[in-house]
Amino acid sequence: MPSLYDRADIYDLIENEERHGWYKRHWETVLRDTGIHSLLDVSIGSGSVTLPLAELGVQLSGSDLSGAMLENCAKKADGQGLSVELKRSDFRDLSCWAGRVFDCVASTGNSLPYVPNAEAGDVLARMDALVKPGGYLYCDTRNWDAILETRQRFYLYNPFFDGDTRVNLMQVWDYPADGSIIFNLLYTFEQDNRIFQKEIFEERYHPIPRKLLLDALAELGYQEVEQFPFPAFVNQDPEQAEWYCVLAQKPLGIV
Repeated sequence: MPSLYDRADIYDLIENEERHGWYKRHWETVLRDTGIHSLLDVSIGSGSVTLPLAELGVQLSGSDLSGAMLENCAKKADGQGLSVELKRSDFRDLSCWAGRVFDCVASTGNSLPYVPNAEAGDVLARMDALVKPGGYLYCDTRNWDAILETRQRFYLYNPFFDGDTRVNLMQVWDYPADGSIIFNLLYTFEQDNRIFQKEIFEERYHPIPRKLLLDALAELGYQEVEQFPFPAFVNQDPEQAEWYCVLAQKPLGIV
């Protein structure tokens, strides 16, 4: 089954000006009083989540495993007149950024659960190596604890439009015995009350418990860890939100 991340054209159909505004307000809330001027997103994808940072004056860099997504990110940045440094890299090997440090290193788009839990700490350690002392490590993710508690099967989106084409998206979640969760993404494209195209993608995730994430940050020496719902401006307990994010500050004494 193909991955959605090989089809950046379809992946970005759900994006619109309203969602762009959400991301911008999210970052304004998260970064308030942090003094973050440079940020590396190690799973930048097509840039929808973090390109608004460049609009806010943050020096943005990004890497991703998908060449198709990076190409789309570059096109969007150019179209908005934004300067973004991009490299192709798996976030399990960030050697392409060796010798650099950033005010903040982030993994966005619920990307960390793509690797097994046993590897998640290694990814965070590689990210941490690029965070300057006193800087920040950021990660957003689905609320996997809630998902595993309810074992939700269907996840529905409101229809959205690409020109005069109505796009319908439904996710069907399978729970294999190995503890992973398979997301089946079903897109249908409709005009004049007729479906003329359908696309099916499959993504496998390894649910990351909140405690595992927080414990991994503590092992790296992060003591100041703040949790937000995602997006952060929503008035909701992050432990109850469908998505949440963490922003952890690296002590000045850790190099």
